Amino acid sequence: GSVMTATAGLWDFAGLPWLVAGRFVQGLGGGGLVPLSLALAADLYQDRSRTVALGSIAALQEAGSVFGPLYGAGLAAAAAGAGGWRFVFWLNLPLAAVCTAGLVLGARRVKAAEPAPASSIDWPSATLLGAGLGLLVLALYPDDPQHRATNTLFLPAAIAAVVVLGVYGWRQLRRLEPLIPRDLLRSRAFAGATAANVLIGAALIVTLVDVPLLGRLVFNLDELGSGLLLTQFLVGLPVGALAGGLLAGRLGDRATAAAGIVLSAIAFVQMAGWRADELSLHAGPLRQADIALGLCGLGFGLVIAPLTASVLALTRGRFHGLATSLVVLARTMGMLVGLSALTAFGLHRFHQILGTPVLTDPDLRARVKHLEQLVAAAFLQEYREIFLIAAAVCLLAAVVIAWSLPPRRMSGDI
Repeated sequence: GSVMTATAGLWDFAGLPWLVAGRFVQGLGGGGLVPLSLALAADLYQDRSRTVALGSIAALQEAGSVFGPLYGAGLAAAAAGAGGWRFVFWLNLPLAAVCTAGLVLGARRVKAAEPAPASSIDWPSATLLGAGLGLLVLALYPDDPQHRATNTLFLPAAIAAVVVLGVYGWRQLRRLEPLIPRDLLRSRAFAGATAANVLIGAALIVTLVDVPLLGRLVFNLDELGSGLLLTQFLVGLPVGALAGGLLAGRLGDRATAAAGIVLSAIAFVQMAGWRADELSLHAGPLRQADIALGLCGLGFGLVIAPLTASVLALTRGRFHGLATSLVVLARTMGMLVGLSALTAFGLHRFHQILGTPVLTDPDLRARVKHLEQLVAAAFLQEYREIFLIAAAVCLLAAVVIAWSLPPRRMSGDI
């Protein structure tokens, strides 16, 4: 993937489709690395040590979202004479080799109590599930979120996803050993953790998408300033992830996860009261907006390790990779559904709030300024309502967590 991306545009055949394919392959590899790393940690560590390891991995993953763009931009600028942005992707090759060596060495430490032969993997079912979910992602992804909630391929992609997933379900019903164990699907803790991850993903995307937009459309920040506004949230995520791993071992998965998502809900309620001059309001040396965003990220981070650990506790070693993949998948699907839903709601509410503005100012400049003020006010009201909805989604996730997760972690028997 990195080679394809780095060589995009160097030859006639390596145009935009080549670049997109390279980024797709990169995403395919990166998407598999996270659940595999979590599964490896689950095999290496038990009980409290496991949650600390899971929290540490999640913290490193989330820290990448903070330092990754800075690292990439700085490296591309420093290597302007050596290919610029292409150099960043070429550098991925030795870095990937180092990561591979580390994973191989770590895997050798694992004592496989129940090695699963390659023949036990239901590749056709895995292919059907992956293809169906991929089509669902394509259907839900809004290619122009400022103007429409879905993309032009929504209907055919959605129909194809339903058909492929239907074939997958039919195949699973006919197999003695389905891809996802039936005992796992019947588990209340698994169902609750999956539902909570979907809800958390839907609320998480609100912050990632709407805060930068709010910065540009209401707070009149430039692109850099609106990106920096989100930094406090992104810093809170890895801090919360590490803290969640430490606290879950002492307080339990249910208490830690519920407390974290309630904290995010409280932060969303505070954000729903933001004003047009919010960035000028301070609580001591810190801006109130930065405090709310930091607490919101901290809350989301606290949830990661306990929810992952609660699902891993239900399974034996051979299913750890599957369990962590389902956790990541549920959160990702929640983000996609949330993105489509908030886009549809946002567009509807913006036009409903703004209506058809009546501009009576005789001067053209005054009319333009008045229209800009009306648009900014409509955006502010729209985002206030979206933040309140996100708070309600977080509270619903807290209820699901409190109802489904056991107070104490049970040993896996699936």
